[in-house]
Amino acid sequence: MTRIAICAPATPITRDHAAALERLVAEEYPGHSVRFHEQCFLEHGHFAGTDLQRLEGLLDCANDPAIDAVWFAKGGYGSNRIAQNAVAMMDESARAKTFVGFSDMGYLLAGLYRAGIGQPVHGSMPVSVTSTRGIDAVRRVLDWFGGDPAGLEPSLDGKTPAAAFNLITLAMLTGTPMMPDLDDHVLMVEEVSEHLYSIDRLFFNLSNTLPRLAGLRLGSVTAVPENDRYFGQEPEEIAEFWCKRAGIPYLGRAEIGHTAANRIVPFGLASPAAAS
Repeated sequence: MTRIAICAPATPITRDHAAALERLVAEEYPGHSVRFHEQCFLEHGHFAGTDLQRLEGLLDCANDPAIDAVWFAKGGYGSNRIAQNAVAMMDESARAKTFVGFSDMGYLLAGLYRAGIGQPVHGSMPVSVTSTRGIDAVRRVLDWFGGDPAGLEPSLDGKTPAAAFNLITLAMLTGTPMMPDLDDHVLMVEEVSEHLYSIDRLFFNLSNTLPRLAGLRLGSVTAVPENDRYFGQEPEEIAEFWCKRAGIPYLGRAEIGHTAANRIVPFGLASPAAAS
């Protein structure tokens, strides 16, 4: 039995999302249990409750010894506002847990990885369960919780540590107390809803702050806004340009991103599948 607690460190979900996931687990995953923290449904402006409410919700889940995994409900801006305090307040129970999310949840995954707390994992989130295609991404994570490695990013080799981030989230992390040491890692990055010139600017930042990577892979770059003029390079050309300038091996594409095909990337040298 994998006992999964769900909280929302950034933006809220609806009770319809919760009900849909509960049905899916009951019908297809009898080896799992899911529990939504009430904080998931709070609203305070942009956020799923105040900073304090979101912090308390996360800590309730992370520090509960009866829980095996914390699954972040949804992205959207906000987890950075509580991440540093959350990591500092996690206890020994949190160190045995798996933490799954991506996009804005990268702030938390980074802080956890830096602090050596639990197993941070890039993976899709419960909010996608009500989408016709997104439900497959949710199943991929639930399968992995049960020990099935089929949903892992195919390029993981079990020999080189890896990490995966949304590009702008990672750029915002650099130089902060939450930034982990990614030397000798294969770094995978993806992006959504950013202009190509912005993607170029983000790679400029990372190429000057992360030059000791074992290599970089580019995930999907989706919903790129149309600019008033053509930038002149596509996303992969941008990645190759800055990797070459920084001496970072460009390793090709990764199957991660804001799509239903989003694959699972455990941070570091993780075992192929989650403990259940």
